[in-house]
Amino acid sequence: MSEKKVRWGILSTAGIAKRSVIPGIRASNRNEVVAVASRSLEKAQSFADELEIPKAYGSYEELLSDPEIEAVYIPLPNHLHKEWTIKAAQAGKHVLCEKPIALDEAEAQEMIDACKEAGVVLAEAFMYRHLNKYTEIKELIAAGEIGEIRGIHGVFSFNNPKDYNNIRYKKEWGGGSIYDVGCYPISAARLILGEEPKAVTTQAFFSPEHGDVDMMASGLMEFSNGVALTFDCAMWAEGRMEVEILGSEGRIVLPNAFFGEHKYDIIKGGKVVTVEKEASNPYALQADSFADSVLGGKPVPFSATDIIHNIRAVKGALDSAEKRERVILN
Repeated sequence: MSEKKVRWGILSTAGIAKRSVIPGIRASNRNEVVAVASRSLEKAQSFADELEIPKAYGSYEELLSDPEIEAVYIPLPNHLHKEWTIKAAQAGKHVLCEKPIALDEAEAQEMIDACKEAGVVLAEAFMYRHLNKYTEIKELIAAGEIGEIRGIHGVFSFNNPKDYNNIRYKKEWGGGSIYDVGCYPISAARLILGEEPKAVTTQAFFSPEHGDVDMMASGLMEFSNGVALTFDCAMWAEGRMEVEILGSEGRIVLPNAFFGEHKYDIIKGGKVVTVEKEASNPYALQADSFADSVLGGKPVPFSATDIIHNIRAVKGALDSAEKRERVILN
């Protein structure tokens, strides 16, 4: 008898769903995609035909009313995450919502409460956190491989300023580089350190050509014992996604920090040891982790508390840039 699988519906035909999440679900062990919805049936049907998805719906409500669907992935623009997560929960569907899960802490709490009341699983789609390289690196740090952590530097940038209709350039929709890619180094520092930041100071470049969103931001996020995350993120700069963990006796550098490449350098006394293993699909790992919770009742690895702390830090970074002042977080 074949193993039971979680039956997924996809709310929208977003590029991230097509490029990454749907292939990841299909590459996983305990999941399958059975439906997709768009506000246009023609668009949904074309998407379904191209990706060989059995069902297409011309509204999100129709997909949520399908009793066959157990879980939904929500890659909608950020300002719609709360509305459709709550509607999905009320329809009895488990929810994997794209990051950042909400625009602020209050929205996130409403989503958490709705899912708890409905008895459904809620997870935020930071896929990279499921990669084994982060488990390995945390174990190395705990074993004293690079001494005591003195600081973390993280960057995530890409260059796409000419796409003026991009949803990332609409401030009222939760656009901007901090929400879109700055959330990665922020969440990574929290993951690596295992604690929450105390305060943040951010400087940003807001572009009138792009809806006055932050097209580039640089920040300092304060943790305990004098440790800080320095980070930058951009949608109008040369692309990179690196994390460096600096210790008293060495450092660890991840050159491709947020995707499936299992490669990092341990640098001590000028000597470099490169650790490299077979790459993993973080979207598949994320889907199977979600299935463990839906089918097996296993607690999600990143709890509701984690969701709240993460959006508090991310929103604090944006608030700091907009107010041009240091923001206390905890």
